[in-house]
Amino acid sequence: MTKQELFENIQRKKSFLCVGLDTDINKIPEYLFDESEDPIFAFNKAIIDATADLCVAYKPNLAFYESLGLQGWDVLERTVEYIRTNYPDQFIIADAKRGDIGNTSAMYARTFFGNMAVDSVTVAPYMGQDSVTPFLSYEGKWVTLLALTSNKGAFDFQFVRDAETGERLFETVLRKSLAWGTDENMMYVVGATKAEMLTDIRSIIPTHFLLVPGVGAQGGSLEEVCKYGLNSTCGLLVNSSRQIIYASSEADYASAARREAQQVQTEMEFILIQHELIP
Repeated sequence: MTKQELFENIQRKKSFLCVGLDTDINKIPEYLFDESEDPIFAFNKAIIDATADLCVAYKPNLAFYESLGLQGWDVLERTVEYIRTNYPDQFIIADAKRGDIGNTSAMYARTFFGNMAVDSVTVAPYMGQDSVTPFLSYEGKWVTLLALTSNKGAFDFQFVRDAETGERLFETVLRKSLAWGTDENMMYVVGATKAEMLTDIRSIIPTHFLLVPGVGAQGGSLEEVCKYGLNSTCGLLVNSSRQIIYASSEADYASAARREAQQVQTEMEFILIQHELIP
């Protein structure tokens, strides 16, 4: 999917919502285990069907699938295939946080872009350019590079300043990576709980898309993120996981997820109108 196609989807759906499919086998409704041979896939399918018209992206977090071994990988592949077949306009991000020496990264890239129909993979930049560029060799695919995360431990390294330049590490990551890809094949993870940093981030990468987790259950503010992070092509994919997919633990979980997604989409529509990105 191209950057323009992604923006057109945002305009058409009046939404820049990404739904995180962090499906925990211990949190899905218990009745699914009695009614379905594959309760995790049944849960995912219902969530997707209930929210697909309200979002532009899905982000399965691989940890929740890898923890189940082969069964989990099977569910992941079936989930991606279900989205791709039934809702082909969705941007699919494999939240895998890969990143290793070049030949290993090449195998990770083949895993997701050669064998699975995802649009992007989250990649950790710590090992530098040769750990990232193998993912950028696939036409039409994207790297979603970790830049500034929303977790408490972000302060351990990401805010460390260079003694000579005074530049913080996350800023160095942004500047260095500009030489690796473009705003057509690279976006960045920026946590919603760090919204006050978005002005500095936009001064370095004004035209790139940002994947923004942390809105909702983690306490990030959609209004603050948009105030500092929106650009002329929206430039934001705001992820919400737990707030949407676990809105109910009962049989109405899909309709409850839809209500939560609808609420977020309505807020997003208002913001897009305010910023004259849609009529």
